[in-house]
Amino acid sequence: MVGEKLVKSKQRVSDHGEVFTPRWLVDDMLDLVKSETERIDSRFLEPACGSGNFLVPVLERKLASVEARYGKSDFERRHYALFGLMCIYGIELLADNAEECRENLLGTFARYLKLKSEDVWLDAATAVLAVNVVQGDALKMTTAAGEPITFPEWAYLGLGKFQRRDFRYDSLTQRAAASEGLFAHFEEHEIFTPVQTYPAMTVKEIAAS
Repeated sequence: MVGEKLVKSKQRVSDHGEVFTPRWLVDDMLDLVKSETERIDSRFLEPACGSGNFLVPVLERKLASVEARYGKSDFERRHYALFGLMCIYGIELLADNAEECRENLLGTFARYLKLKSEDVWLDAATAVLAVNVVQGDALKMTTAAGEPITFPEWAYLGLGKFQRRDFRYDSLTQRAAASEGLFAHFEEHEIFTPVQTYPAMTVKEIAAS
């Protein structure tokens, strides 16, 4: 992309090794797992998410799938668009990048649903991103405050209801190393239990959380 900014400052490159991946390369890499990027329920975690160079294109692909499958039903379109957003996760060391990532994902979601300010769907998406995109250290598996990173597993139950269960990131990495991916078949292994389980929630209830 002409004019695409890949470095914020030389100091940040020196201090943190911060260099952003160009969009053309992101697209080529995502095409290697094209079928997964187009699955609404596939979960993507970027452990150094920056301002969302990878996560925003993943969301765009998920939303294209939502439109293709549910575009004729506004109810399903909206709920599956939110579910697609729920399946995207990021960890970022720098606070400003983490905030930009949330804003870029939120903007992509809002443009797709043509949302205006003070919309409950915007509030729900904001609440989701607040817990799905974490400022922290992916190697230490801790937040900026030094607490263990915890991620929510979201599920869409249908009829406008969502389920949330929270898991510690260090447990998820152990499970992923032994199986096919994040959050896979947790019910088969009692050791990988959620640290918190929430009642089924509507969009309005998620927005208020």
